Amino acid sequence: MDFLDKVRIVVKAGNGGDGCSHFHREKFVMKGGPSGGDGGNGGSVVFYADPRLNTLLPFRFQRFYRAENGGKGLIDMKRGKDGEDMLIHVPVGTVVKDRQTGAILADMSEPERKKTVLKGGHGGKGNARFATPTKQAPQFAQPGIKTEERELELELKTIADVGIIGLPSVGKSSILSVLTAARPKIAAYHFTTLTPNLGVAEHKGTSFVMADIPGLIEGAAEGAGLGHDFLRHIERTRLLIHVLDASGMEGRDPLEDFYKINSELIKFSPALGDLSQIVLANKMDIPEAQQNLPKIKAALEEEGYSVFPVSAATGEGFEEMLDMVIKLLDMLPPVLTFEETELDLGPRYEKGFTLKRADDGAFVLSGGDVDMLLDSTDPNNEVSMRRFQQLLIKTGMISALREAGCKEGDTIRLGEWEFDFIE
Repeated sequence: MDFLDKVRIVVKAGNGGDGCSHFHREKFVMKGGPSGGDGGNGGSVVFYADPRLNTLLPFRFQRFYRAENGGKGLIDMKRGKDGEDMLIHVPVGTVVKDRQTGAILADMSEPERKKTVLKGGHGGKGNARFATPTKQAPQFAQPGIKTEERELELELKTIADVGIIGLPSVGKSSILSVLTAARPKIAAYHFTTLTPNLGVAEHKGTSFVMADIPGLIEGAAEGAGLGHDFLRHIERTRLLIHVLDASGMEGRDPLEDFYKINSELIKFSPALGDLSQIVLANKMDIPEAQQNLPKIKAALEEEGYSVFPVSAATGEGFEEMLDMVIKLLDMLPPVLTFEETELDLGPRYEKGFTLKRADDGAFVLSGGDVDMLLDSTDPNNEVSMRRFQQLLIKTGMISALREAGCKEGDTIRLGEWEFDFIE
């Protein structure tokens, strides 16, 4: 398998580096001031639309992508090194979605575009930042902000001006090879095309991209046959060329085939039903096609469709159709792009906290104020823990515990931290 158009990966931006707690040391200087530098910022997760790629297959062999953590703060107020970004190369046309929310984070529809989807954590402040006129020797340094892993879904939606659609074996690949320099694999059996083949057509000085969309069958919108795997590749096209086997080979009715495919498009996405279509009555080199053509033209032209009799086998009948394609593309809107949503996974400390009583009798504190306390406290640093105790009082948590009936020796729980209440 050399083509893959939908994968899931796990990404993580880099953690911010911890700030440094240090005091200036120099010969003949008795009491140097605080000189701990800030930690470096973590690297971000960045997507890059690489024109050289046409499949998501490399992601089958690597699922985890992590940016570099920021370096710790240094002495002499030197800032830690920023982490390197994780640059992820994807084919042009890839849509990046957040698995948890379904939000579209990036639409990589423009070649060489870069888009940051996860920002690295901020570095913690060094102790030099906490010096004040009344506290001239702070020993506390702030930890860097930690980031979380996130599962993303990458979905490749082919970017082409014109999409060639139709049931299997109606001659789509052959038509693409006639109109462009593309050389798709062609054989007379269903589902020969498992990859959307792209080609560039040129007519009277105007060029446009064409995509041969793999054959659809009835029930495709529900996932039958190739179903969802390839319907997504039609979404970005500006114009559809609907190919019919006018000869009615295999006992099929060309008109019935036409309505079946259009029904599947609308079921998958109503917007697909609004796309402009022209119809190619293919295989006109076969006598039965000549007999069926008047009925096909009468039915579809009455509904406003332009019908062009062609033969991919002989290459005849395409000139007039190409004139119409150029005319329509000049009037139609540009390729569809998707609205993006920014995703910020950095800690969001909403003001306030909640207090509940657990089944085991413990008093449980949670909320934005609690998260802020836990993220900014170093349990192995005595000064940091004294600051933690002061903030418990300042935020009103101690008063709330007393009002809730908390007494000496009762268990207090903040996240994974647990300690006894002491008056």
